[in-house]
Amino acid sequence: MAMATINPATGETEFKVELHTPAEVETRIALAQTAHETLRAMSYAERAALMIKAADLIESEVEQTAIMLTREMGKPIAQSRGEVLKCAKSMRFYAEKAEEFLAPQVLADPSKVNASQAMAIWQPLGVVLAVMPWNYPLWQVIRFAGPALMAGNSGVLKHASNVPQSALYLNDIFTRAGFPEGSFITLMISASSVANVIDDWRIKAVTLTGSEPAGRAVAERAGRQIKPSVMELGGSDAFVVTAHADIEAAATTAVAARINNNGQSCIAGKRFLVFADVYDQFVESFVSKMSALKMGDPMDETVQLGPLATANGKRDIVELVEDAKAKGANILCGGETPEGPGFFYPATVIDGLTNDMRLVMEEAFGPVASIYKVANKEEAIKIANQTTFGLSSAVWSKDTAEQDYFVQHLQAGAVFVNGMTISYPELAFGGIKDSGFGRELSDAGIKEFCNLKTVWKA
Repeated sequence: MAMATINPATGETEFKVELHTPAEVETRIALAQTAHETLRAMSYAERAALMIKAADLIESEVEQTAIMLTREMGKPIAQSRGEVLKCAKSMRFYAEKAEEFLAPQVLADPSKVNASQAMAIWQPLGVVLAVMPWNYPLWQVIRFAGPALMAGNSGVLKHASNVPQSALYLNDIFTRAGFPEGSFITLMISASSVANVIDDWRIKAVTLTGSEPAGRAVAERAGRQIKPSVMELGGSDAFVVTAHADIEAAATTAVAARINNNGQSCIAGKRFLVFADVYDQFVESFVSKMSALKMGDPMDETVQLGPLATANGKRDIVELVEDAKAKGANILCGGETPEGPGFFYPATVIDGLTNDMRLVMEEAFGPVASIYKVANKEEAIKIANQTTFGLSSAVWSKDTAEQDYFVQHLQAGAVFVNGMTISYPELAFGGIKDSGFGRELSDAGIKEFCNLKTVWKA
């Protein structure tokens, strides 16, 4: 059995690699355990110097790495470059901030607990298993690996089966920068083998970014072993446009929020809830901009929308749209599968949605936007919160009281006001409900895989 790169723009297989044998998996986990023991003994300054070297390597190789990403999962080449550079930025951020984030928390007046000194210290857990997706083949991994290694953990990666070249690149980058061998290492294994890895005594925690079913399976297995986990799962994010919004700015950003990464992003704006007073104005501008997008070869610098990453992903989007069509939805643009090779699907806007349509409750992982006309903020909140997901959200309004209302009432891990959801190293990232639990990034992310140890001295 092998993992393979199938170019989404052509449908052709370009690269194959065989899976690791059980003996190879054992060797790699053992390396990761030994690396952790070395890493935890190093100072923050020593780990930071290595992390900066790794960031410099990634940045210096941006052009060839971006081409690899585009050929593996189809995102426009400019976005691939952006992903690579974002990884380097995050690595430098944690190299600078890790020691501050994990500084001991000293009790100012220890006499209150009958001590001469009392504090809490953060210590690494050990080897952490990362189960990662294909949509951001480097960024999703690095936003875990950067803080994990800076805390003194090591990591083993089970990457998605359709991005083996990215997996192999990540296998080497930290060792090339001078980290102890095994500090971050890839396991080329099938999804069915993940449970056995979780059960291994050397694996102390698990992080997964992926689908809700995958998250349920991995979280359940980790729970059986009493191992902590972080789950970043799907999203069906609401993008609310009120009567107090800058409509043209909202429409422009809505396009970027929906089609970035070819619409294959958990935090993409997917459901657009527009107040009736500005509905026609917003829809006219939004549909015009979506219709004007250039779809084609993602290696072309002028292309804005590339193919979906897999044949199955294209099939899923087609099925959701066809279901909505059959039940009476209005297709305002797109909605027709193009002929020819590759896994292309056009930017599509749909309104007239009813609750019997799958698109209302399921995540559309592709460039399909659902639009709802709402009468007021209460109706917007009702529709926004009716989904089982709760990853992120956005609201467009110049009215501060209205902004505060949505910040308070949207059931999501984040609310972006007059902007689109973006993950920043400086801000905590994660969701609620079926979108998962735990947080990545910021100080919250680095602490997820540390033991908060209380120290009391008489």
